[in-house]
Amino acid sequence: MIILGIILLVVGFIFDIQILWVIGIVLLVIGLVLFALGSMGRAVGGRRHYY
Repeated sequence: MIILGIILLVVGFIFDIQILWVIGIVLLVIGLVLFALGSMGRAVGGRRHYY
């Protein structure tokens, strides 16, 4: 999810498409939150680690 967010940010920036930029930021933030929760040992979505 983090990688997809970064790809959408880059594509949205290159082609100047605002909606891809916004979706990329949202996916990046959600991915980072899930990664942080998973690395702290909390179960996220029934899994101990979120990769």
